[in-house]
Amino acid sequence: MAGDPVAQALCRDCLVEAPFPATGRCRACGSPRLIANAERNALTVAHVDCDAFYATIEKRDDPSLADKPVIVGGGKRGVVSTACYVARTYGVRSAMPMFKALAACPDAVVIRPNMEKYVRVSRQVREMMRALTPLVEPISIDEAFLDLAGTERLHNAPPIVTLLRFPRAVEKELGVTVSIGLSHNKFLAKIASDLDKPRGFSLIGKAETLDFLATKPVSIFFGIGKVAEARLARADLRTVADIRRKSPAELVRLIGNDAERLYQLAHGQDTRAVRVERETKTISAETTFDTDISSLQDLEPILWRLCERLSARMKKAELSGRSITLKLKTADFKLRTRSRSGLAPTQLAGRLFKTGRALLAQECEGTRFRLIGIGASDLCDAAEGDRGDLADTGLAREAQAERAVDKLRNRFGDDAVVKGISLRGRERG
Repeated sequence: MAGDPVAQALCRDCLVEAPFPATGRCRACGSPRLIANAERNALTVAHVDCDAFYATIEKRDDPSLADKPVIVGGGKRGVVSTACYVARTYGVRSAMPMFKALAACPDAVVIRPNMEKYVRVSRQVREMMRALTPLVEPISIDEAFLDLAGTERLHNAPPIVTLLRFPRAVEKELGVTVSIGLSHNKFLAKIASDLDKPRGFSLIGKAETLDFLATKPVSIFFGIGKVAEARLARADLRTVADIRRKSPAELVRLIGNDAERLYQLAHGQDTRAVRVERETKTISAETTFDTDISSLQDLEPILWRLCERLSARMKKAELSGRSITLKLKTADFKLRTRSRSGLAPTQLAGRLFKTGRALLAQECEGTRFRLIGIGASDLCDAAEGDRGDLADTGLAREAQAERAVDKLRNRFGDDAVVKGISLRGRERG
């Protein structure tokens, strides 16, 4: 945010601080990218988001793609994992079905995801973040929260200056670009990082928080997709200001369990701290059989039960996955792994099973197996998953039904609700 035009201004490009010039350009370097927010040196919570991460890496590694629309994703039946900013001008978006993306941008260069390469670059970016502060909380392969409180002596500069130096170092050393949001909590820092992409830097101070949020649609809250947005609209709650005008008791009556969270966020309040945890790269579940199994019909119920177990673990960890891997070990101990990447993020057992079963069906050609496993990787925050869209209208009902089952099991035990498929061959898996 630009802030008060009479305040001292910090130049994003040369980092010179001086009174805000009448010309709107830095007196030292001529840049128009000036930050004149009076709170800038007091803000410490940042959200760093790599710009079109997979596509940027592919363009870095093949300079001939620099000006071309690039889509990283699956085949014609797959979905878009990442679209570069050129492709986005044609309307291509992440999680869009590939056939729709190619209809919108028929000249796009389509590249299969190379997760090994992307993970390697992600780790390099992460290490550079940890050089800024030990308080780094990864939330997906290409984004993380940072808290730079107390780092002024280490870097001999306030957090904002340290963060302004960071994108230049990342682009110079790794060839990828990042956008940064800086604020007084995680919710607002994440919003700020989306305001000025790519190569963006935006901040939201406490003084401007309420005015900034007031006119924003309720979809600005994480976890509010199209279905939830429509439900809130039926309660005449379309903007953040609409939420703010209701009392907590009224919101509980109108929208139920999510009321308290939305009320707090509508007032710009988010008490979540930046948590330093070892990054979870994969969540999985597997089982070894008492006797070898070869038929798809016998393996399906075992896979279903593993998907339920995997889903429970992902829900507990508050994570969704964009990549599903099937693991099989043959009777002669040879390992097979089959993966599908670039998926819409999910933590639902039904969605995990659908992908896992498709992979399994391709392997059931008579080979006897002694072990089966299913895993999710390319993890992200649970709020990013299972949102659905106009092309997937059944997802909301599926998610609602599965969460209702989860509640019953939490209350009455795992056997309170059992799907028919899980009963087949139960003694074997």
